[in-house]
Amino acid sequence: MARYQFKLPDIGEGIAEAEIVAWHIKVGDTVSEDQQIADMMTDKATVEMESPVAGKVVSLAGEVGDQIPIGSVLVEFEVEGDAPAEEVLAADAPREDTVALSDGLVEPTEAQEEAIPVVDEAPAIRPEPVGGRPSSSGAEKKEGQGFDKLSPNGDGGKKLVQASPAVRQRARDLGIDLGRVKYAGDRIRHADLDAYLLYNGGGVAGGPAPRRADETVKVVGLRRKIAENMQEAKRRIPHFTLVEEYDVTALEQTRAMMNQDRGDNPKLTMLPFLITAFARMLAKYPQINATYDDDAQVITRHGAVHMGMATQTPNGLMVAVIRDAHGRDLWNLAAEVARLADAARTGKASREELSGSTFTISSLGPMGGITSTPVINRPEVAIVAVNKVREAPVVVDGELEIRKLMNLSLSCDHRVVDGWDAAEFMRDLKGLIENPLKLLSTR
Repeated sequence: MARYQFKLPDIGEGIAEAEIVAWHIKVGDTVSEDQQIADMMTDKATVEMESPVAGKVVSLAGEVGDQIPIGSVLVEFEVEGDAPAEEVLAADAPREDTVALSDGLVEPTEAQEEAIPVVDEAPAIRPEPVGGRPSSSGAEKKEGQGFDKLSPNGDGGKKLVQASPAVRQRARDLGIDLGRVKYAGDRIRHADLDAYLLYNGGGVAGGPAPRRADETVKVVGLRRKIAENMQEAKRRIPHFTLVEEYDVTALEQTRAMMNQDRGDNPKLTMLPFLITAFARMLAKYPQINATYDDDAQVITRHGAVHMGMATQTPNGLMVAVIRDAHGRDLWNLAAEVARLADAARTGKASREELSGSTFTISSLGPMGGITSTPVINRPEVAIVAVNKVREAPVVVDGELEIRKLMNLSLSCDHRVVDGWDAAEFMRDLKGLIENPLKLLSTR
């Protein structure tokens, strides 16, 4: 038997250390060659580490959340025979899931985009008719057909309780012991269950909510990166947020019309229209399509609009980037939005697809509120949050109409963007969003 020390390889990003995100082995485990042993996270990637040898795990370098220097021993194995020569893995050997960070969500599914919120109503409780529910033959249920059964009486014994099968089922669903329910007449009815719940706090009618056990969650991996990024953004950037209301009735009608005759093109959601509008306005307001290196005290006003699209994934929030959004038409944008969102959610997005944005758009879709205060995706100087579309009465030419309204929330870096500039930007944006013909025009 011999010992083999597997050292954390250089992943090729010029980093000095990596964080242990997850262990897939423990001391005493026997592993095979190429078996996944750990997930390590750098500033930009989550890397799956595989065992270069088959053997027994003798020691591990640390716990989840610990930072491990490049070149230090990650895992020590006990192997058969002589220890193999130490290998240094190629930089591209591990599989990478690169990530970029933001504070928002984006691009609801088509079903979410078309959904209209509905408040579900609980089914009404229909009390049994006096004398019991008649059978199909018109004859009433008799004893022994499910109406009368022995139930615990709360004192260790049992007593005969009469109740219909529907009442018994409801009592079981609510966790009610029928032996404790007081009733008048020949059997327990739904109204008796209601009274019991009302006066005994049986989980409804003001009853106590269940208590969860305390839970300790260690902040590691992507969640730690998100936390650090948000903390740094709020610490360094003096945010201000401007909210404006937009009438999107005509825009929604245009979208529906274009979808009816889209052929092989992807279905249009609201997002491609908004990206088009923002790309047009950012060309007019370059101080908003900018990044700020606050260490070097340099502002870069970008000519191209690389639109960041904040996306919720199973691993956390990522920002997929639509390159040269200003030069794409609606159909191309719709296809790129769908492609990048899927790539981010499935972990297939490349580092290039998750970096280099100049302005970010974040959308909660129908889940969004009336307004929000998004956190800027540093080093950008502005981010917009798209809130949900709602119907509301609006006075139009002296007449009351039901219109579709939507709020946009623009957060800006006050060191770079003045409040007046942001207000003008949002005002001019209204001219495009509320007039789809202008939005679709190439002039």
